[in-house]
Amino acid sequence: MPDRDSWNWTPEKRLIADLARIRDESSSVHEFVVSSDGEQIAAPVIREDDSFGICVNGKLWDSEFEKAWHLKFTPDDRLTALVQVDDEWTVVVDGTLWEERYEFAWNTTFSRDGTAIGIQAKQDMDYFVAVNDKSWEQKFLSCRDLVISDDGSKVVTLAQVEELPDADTVKFMEGTWSVVVNGEAWNDKFINAYSPAVSPDSTQVAAEVRLDICEYTIALDGQPWDERFSCTWEPMYRPGGKTILVPVRIGGDWTMAENGSPLWAGRYVQLWNPRLSPDGKRLAAVVAPTFGRWTVAVDDTPWTTTFSDMVLPPVFSPDGRRVATVVKDEECWGVAVDGTPWTDTFDMVWDPVTSPDGDLVVAKVEKDGTHAIACNGKVWSAGYELVWDPVFSSDGKHILIRGVEGGKYYRHVVSRADIS
Repeated sequence: MPDRDSWNWTPEKRLIADLARIRDESSSVHEFVVSSDGEQIAAPVIREDDSFGICVNGKLWDSEFEKAWHLKFTPDDRLTALVQVDDEWTVVVDGTLWEERYEFAWNTTFSRDGTAIGIQAKQDMDYFVAVNDKSWEQKFLSCRDLVISDDGSKVVTLAQVEELPDADTVKFMEGTWSVVVNGEAWNDKFINAYSPAVSPDSTQVAAEVRLDICEYTIALDGQPWDERFSCTWEPMYRPGGKTILVPVRIGGDWTMAENGSPLWAGRYVQLWNPRLSPDGKRLAAVVAPTFGRWTVAVDDTPWTTTFSDMVLPPVFSPDGRRVATVVKDEECWGVAVDGTPWTDTFDMVWDPVTSPDGDLVVAKVEKDGTHAIACNGKVWSAGYELVWDPVFSSDGKHILIRGVEGGKYYRHVVSRADIS
């Protein structure tokens, strides 16, 4: 996680880069990305000779590439990209290329502290994972999903480990997919596997697995639960422990289960995207109490307000006291906090961010083609051409706004009093 205490929280609005100049000096500029501390803004650019470069704060890296894409900052704010060199793909980190090369690479993933950088890659019809410039020896027929434990000690992917001949339904039902941990596949094979998760202490790996046409369960370190369900969604761990929570379908209705047993008494038409409070004591999920109506249930108590179109994953405040989420009702986007929607609606809303004490709920919003920051339902500052999610200081006294105004990118720290 980013070390916010080490950032500069002096209230000021500081120019970081003139994006208009970057566009003038390049044949084309692709999507900008911004570091979590707001000190860097980067984008792939195409030079006059059609080569790709990577521009950071208005300055080009020395290296040129045939292609460059998927720029991502690590949690410790190093810039990574997937680049093509001599018709092969690799990873570049702060301007330094990995030595390994691949036919193709994708899905850059990090450990919580950024020390482990992983990708999925393909070479000569083999699929595999590479971590910190070292490929797994084991290769697979296909692979998808990539999860790295917080400490970087476990790297998990889902892989097809056996051939499936065309139209061989018997082989399909026997299973050809498994979960691979640090390059070693589980012994059991499944019709399919989904959504791997690593325990907080990095000792366990769980995944959703399909056992039959309509039979799903959770497998823990290769061993399926005894309990079977007509469907499941992705498993998750409670912080600091080995308790597994998962949405499950029982008898045509959905509920939450804990270690295989029903946890909630409530039954819903649909239930997904569960989220835990930071201390793991409260649990919220998106639910449909009736067909076509959506809301959030917190500890098995649904909000009384429901929405017609969509409810996105709930967000707990750092103190676990409040729950906010993005909602869409009658084609209008908004934010609901503890079941009460904001009065103002927007053309688009991004995930809300709450202050450490939960009193302020802030979100990036878009209306009439411009971006803005809204706080507790009211637009605080509008007119951004681009703006990224706001960030609170750990003490909640300041907010970092990263936005583009007049073609220039600014790092703007404002006091809590100013935005509220």
